[in-house]
Amino acid sequence: MKIAFVFPGQGSQYLGMLDSWNNETINSVMLEASSILKQDLKSLISKGPLESLNLTVNTQPIMLAVCLSFFLVWRESGGRDPDIMAGHSLGEYTALAASGAISFSDCLRLVRYRAELMQSVIPADHSAMAAIIGIEQDDVVLICNRNSNDVHIVEIANYNSPLQIVIAGHKDAVISSCKEAKALGAKRTIMLPVSAPFHSTILKPISKYLFYFLDSIDIKAPKVDVINNVDVKIENDPVLIRDALVRQAWSPVRWVETVQYMKMMGVTHILEFGPGSVLSNLIKRIDPELVTISIRDYNSLNKAIMLVN
Repeated sequence: MKIAFVFPGQGSQYLGMLDSWNNETINSVMLEASSILKQDLKSLISKGPLESLNLTVNTQPIMLAVCLSFFLVWRESGGRDPDIMAGHSLGEYTALAASGAISFSDCLRLVRYRAELMQSVIPADHSAMAAIIGIEQDDVVLICNRNSNDVHIVEIANYNSPLQIVIAGHKDAVISSCKEAKALGAKRTIMLPVSAPFHSTILKPISKYLFYFLDSIDIKAPKVDVINNVDVKIENDPVLIRDALVRQAWSPVRWVETVQYMKMMGVTHILEFGPGSVLSNLIKRIDPELVTISIRDYNSLNKAIMLVN
């Protein structure tokens, strides 16, 4: 049996997502993260306000800390090592931290800085992201092309599943694309509550600043292979890992291909570490033969250990 570990990105967070845990490891990770960022993250997670939890500059480091802490509990509980790892968007950073490629403290500061950069490029009310559900990828590409011009652009940001595509770009272009998608038969279009057009070329100007930060921290070859988002490749050279992370900020997340790559490598079981089950649900739509478990509390942790150990 080959198993993969996956880590979700922004969007899986919710108030009280640690309430079902009373665990020293999780508490220790959250205390360390709070000390590094000089902010009481555990209080924000448990008490909110929700608006603050959902701010990108808070969500990204919080999700990194939460998902990594679930992984550490798994390891301390005797859970087996994975054969391969991946993460969705921000989750790629969690996978690299879990694999030993980037230290937790460096990764935490890195994702906070990344979030600040992303929010700095364009005012939040000038950009948007939306999920389009129920039409083919090729149709979404054509819709984006028809609704982009020299001033306003809209692009595919996430290839989440065969019939769930996320688009990002200037607000007017995203809204007009959603209207066209509905007219062409999309089951639903959902505007996402985000503050930047993640994984669109609008964010390309942050590249040099993100590279400077990545170049200032120590990155090692991962102890477990990590599939990156931008190329759907495994990189062990720190230079190539840095390059992929820079391009990932303004390039689409190729999640469908990532899951297909895992299957091709012989993976049969995929464990998701994080609140909710967003990735597990997407994986089931991509390939129903893959067995998925979302590890988000003690019950799911014990179930997963019994299944794959």
